[in-house]
Amino acid sequence: MVMIDALFGSKTRVKLLHLFMNNPGKSFYVREITRLVDEQINSVRRELSNMLSIGIITSDNSDNKLFYQVNQRYEHFIPLREIFVDKSLLSAAKTAGNDQGLSEIIKAISGVRIAIVSGLLVPGSASKIDLLLVGDVTINQLKKAVSLVEQSQGRELSYSILAYEDFYYRLSVRDKFLLDILNNKHLVLVDTENVLKSEA
Repeated sequence: MVMIDALFGSKTRVKLLHLFMNNPGKSFYVREITRLVDEQINSVRRELSNMLSIGIITSDNSDNKLFYQVNQRYEHFIPLREIFVDKSLLSAAKTAGNDQGLSEIIKAISGVRIAIVSGLLVPGSASKIDLLLVGDVTINQLKKAVSLVEQSQGRELSYSILAYEDFYYRLSVRDKFLLDILNNKHLVLVDTENVLKSEA
C-alpha cells in the first residue's frame, strides 16, 4: 500500500479510489466518506474536488446533500479497477465473464434478431448505449445476460430494447438514437436478416 500511496501521491486519494472502485453504482456523501476512509474532512473534500475535475467520479445533489460516485464511463475505469478493487471480487467477476464470452451470452437470449454492442463494450466508441437488442426479447433472460456481462465488466451497462418494426422504421428515417450507435465504433453480434449489412 505504501508503494501505491507514493504512486498516486496521496493516502487519502488511494483510500477514496479503493472505496469508489469497490462500490460501483453506489453514492456517498462527504461525511459518510470521511468516516469510511478515516481521514480529515478537508483532505477528503480536496481529493474529491480533484477526482471530480479529472472525471473519475461524478456528483449529484439529493436531499440537500452532495453525493459522489465513481464514473463507470471514465476512460481509465478498467485499469484503476484492476488496481484498487478487492481481489476476491475481481476474481469472481472474471470467472463470471469467462464462463461464457460476450457473444455467446447475448446470442443465448431468445427472440433476438439484431444485437449491437458499442459504448463501454467497444474500445474507442463514444456511444451512450452499450447494448442494443432488437426483437421479441424475454426480459428475464435479458436481465440475467446483462448481469453476467456487468459482472465481467465490473460496471453497469446502458442497454435498450426495440421491437423489430420500430428498429427498421428508425433505421429508414436515420433516427438520431440509432445513428449515435451506428456512427460510433460498434460490433454487430446478431443480424438475422442482414439488415445492417445492406445499410453498410
